[in-house]
Amino acid sequence: RPIANVPRHPLRLASFGPRALLPAAVTARWWRTDKARALFGGAAAHAYYRLDRPATSAVGMMIIAAGHRYGWPVAEGGSQSITGALAAMLTDWGGKISTGVRVNSVADIPPADVVLLDLAPSAALRILGERVPERVARAYRRFRHGPAAFKVDFAVEGGVPWRNPDCGRAGTVHLGGNFAEIADAERDVVTGKMPQRPFVLVGQQYLADPGRSKGTLHPLYAYAHVPHGYTGDATKAITAQIERFAPGFRDRVVATVSSGPVKLAESNANYIGGDIIGGANSETQVVLRPRIALDPYSTGVPGTYLCSASTPPGAGAHGMSGFNAAQSALRHLRRHGGDVL
Repeated sequence: RPIANVPRHPLRLASFGPRALLPAAVTARWWRTDKARALFGGAAAHAYYRLDRPATSAVGMMIIAAGHRYGWPVAEGGSQSITGALAAMLTDWGGKISTGVRVNSVADIPPADVVLLDLAPSAALRILGERVPERVARAYRRFRHGPAAFKVDFAVEGGVPWRNPDCGRAGTVHLGGNFAEIADAERDVVTGKMPQRPFVLVGQQYLADPGRSKGTLHPLYAYAHVPHGYTGDATKAITAQIERFAPGFRDRVVATVSSGPVKLAESNANYIGGDIIGGANSETQVVLRPRIALDPYSTGVPGTYLCSASTPPGAGAHGMSGFNAAQSALRHLRRHGGDVL
């Protein structure tokens, strides 16, 4: 939940909080081996920020803790199956989904008791316009976006020939070398420089969900962290990073489809500059996004809320930004007599 709330588990937070606020580069020293430090570095790099900055330990600690406690689930049939399940639940409750509609202003939004915008602050401001109070508008205009992603989808014959066979058992593989290499690459990206060996995340979920494959032809996706708005082609750099840890990989690639920051932004206007995490995880924004407020989901427009990854607790496969925004919307309905199912 947002930082301004009274924690439900204060003792646990008191134990986790001080360590989470440390730079990942400091936390990494707790582990005795280079392998353990590299493992933590790969998880911490999901912060999409310099690992020598405060609070970058938080993301790595939470990802590893979740992995230890629950594992990292794989959706059978791909992520689309999650969307399909959510859509089915909504329609079962009498909801209606309209697609192919471009929302440019509040005039494009049907009358409603509450409106939740799954958008970056700048996009919300563009739609709501002068209805947003100036103090909120100033904060939205100051909101900073983070580095970008460059994604490559591969069709691979026979899977990836990992040098370390254990990598052939993992649904997610972080490629970055040792902790220092990962930290150097993330620093380059944040400062606008394309690293020669970028941090690359490889997804081989077909290992848990064989239905995604066709015979011995397997789907593989990989994305690298690249500078915000990067216009170059990182396909070769990503392929070389995989080849580094899996010699012979190039020879098994049957087809590729690359999606850089420009293409990502064209396919989803919310990916501003190729930023897929909804805003930079800088020292302030990692805990106080998108603005300093008791209710950071409120846009200042009555009944209108942000529910995107630009709100606490930020990006991740958890849905908590939307859940928390929904709580704010429900409180509004209760206060103003709207219908609450």
